[in-house]
Amino acid sequence: MDLPRLLQGGVHRDHRGLVRHVNPFKLKAADRFYVISPARAHELRGWVGHRRDWKWFFASSGEFSIYVARVDDLAEGRRVTPQSYGLEAGQARLLEVPPGYATAIRALEVPADLLVFSTGEIESAAADMLRFPLDAAPIEDEARDCR
Repeated sequence: MDLPRLLQGGVHRDHRGLVRHVNPFKLKAADRFYVISPARAHELRGWVGHRRDWKWFFASSGEFSIYVARVDDLAEGRRVTPQSYGLEAGQARLLEVPPGYATAIRALEVPADLLVFSTGEIESAAADMLRFPLDAAPIEDEARDCR
């Protein structure tokens, strides 16, 4: 099984401004994208998992914590400590989450925008989506930080 990973990009700055890029991400892998703009800071949104679809997360503004847990662990009610990934708009990196994982997100400030790329056509997304209650994998200070 593939594991979640951070794809590191770069930043180019000159007198004209700033360009952030994550060239290791091949856009042809994604079928669609959407933007999540949370109404409140520190409110948890999730757990949503997929057995077939890949997800890629990029903070286009603000700062986010993205929590990741295996779908099978959540479905079987196992007590898990999710991995925590920090994404900030000033960084040039993208979190890649393979199939078989569920995610929960938390904006650490607002306004903030999280750009999410996904495989799978929207027509088939509902059949692949698995939702779990927020307490399925409690998020506390013990979440392992993978910054």
